[in-house]
Amino acid sequence: MTGHPKQFVVYKDGAGEYRWRLYAQNSKIIADSAEGYKNKADCVHGAKLVSSIASGAFIWDGDEKVVIN
Repeated sequence: MTGHPKQFVVYKDGAGEYRWRLYAQNSKIIADSAEGYKNKADCVHGAKLVSSIASGAFIWDGDEKVVIN
């Protein structure tokens, strides 16, 4: 499967479960569902949740214990 710039892609894995991948503008995978879903609707819901919170997410520096601006 080729990358799709700046979008989530839902697909069925080898076990028959649904997963999502998030592609960056350069078509590289930058995030994935990390688990399979039995129902496609649940997978889409998971991708939508990530999409809705990611734009406002902070970047936390675990070593320095501070938010990176």
